[in-house]
Amino acid sequence: MSDGTTTYGAIEAGGTKFVCAVGEGPEDLHATTRIPTTTPYETLRRVVAFFRTQTASLAALGVGTFGPVDLDPDSSTFGHLLHTPKDRWRHVDLVGRLHRALGVPVALETDVNAAALAEDRWGAAQGVDAFLYLTVGTGIGGGFVADGRCLHGRMHPEMGHVSVPRADGDDFEGVCRYHGACLEGLASGPALEARWGATPEDLPADHPAWPLQAHYLAHACATFTYALSPERIILGGGVMQRGSLFPLIRERLHTVLGGYLDVTRGLRREGYVVPPGLGTRAGILGALALAHEAARHPSGTALPVLREA
Repeated sequence: MSDGTTTYGAIEAGGTKFVCAVGEGPEDLHATTRIPTTTPYETLRRVVAFFRTQTASLAALGVGTFGPVDLDPDSSTFGHLLHTPKDRWRHVDLVGRLHRALGVPVALETDVNAAALAEDRWGAAQGVDAFLYLTVGTGIGGGFVADGRCLHGRMHPEMGHVSVPRADGDDFEGVCRYHGACLEGLASGPALEARWGATPEDLPADHPAWPLQAHYLAHACATFTYALSPERIILGGGVMQRGSLFPLIRERLHTVLGGYLDVTRGLRREGYVVPPGLGTRAGILGALALAHEAARHPSGTALPVLREA
């Protein structure tokens, strides 16, 4: 890091890979790399090595991670992964290791909350005050943003583990190791593959998987509509790259709500449930947005940030 310029670092920490980047924004990512998620030691060693090879100095680092993760800056385990299904990563001090190795403020969020922040700043939620971002892929997770801030309570939301009504005749046991047939257990990518014996990418457009998928995602959208009243719902993740799912979900949601709430008032129906404006880049750009915020607040921030005492 020798030329005196400053940039921002971003990490999208996923269950299968860590995506790392440096840059300023959506049109200015100087470098990106993908590192397989193996052991904590090997993965983080390669992550740190990537950032150390960049010529510009880092002002801050943003991390959007799989979870569950401790986001409370006042907690003794802030930045630690909690009871994650990735057994080797349980209780790993993710933020502390990165902070000690790179010596910069590290802002932390869940991967889905980070993606939501990117959509708020640069994507499909621009001009919207309150919205829901739901990702449907290897797992299912959700984040709710109001006035530019992510919803936190005792911990971050775990929207993928809500219960949804069974479709008629569906006796699939589900794949969630904790709940079996919760939303994630019935409608995630692994659930589709376990149910149908094929990856989502290999299922044809007219396969019965998709109306069933729409049933479960529409019921989840209805639950979050009743509970949070978002102005928009953004559905991202690998499964939602099947664009033909969107009209199925919209029609099913309209039926499920039964006219009780006019959620599309002032909008065309396709304006309420939408794909991400940033596509598959929402996660890494969300981590970049976190880094911007960490660097912008030299003393105190609403974000979970680790900095020097």
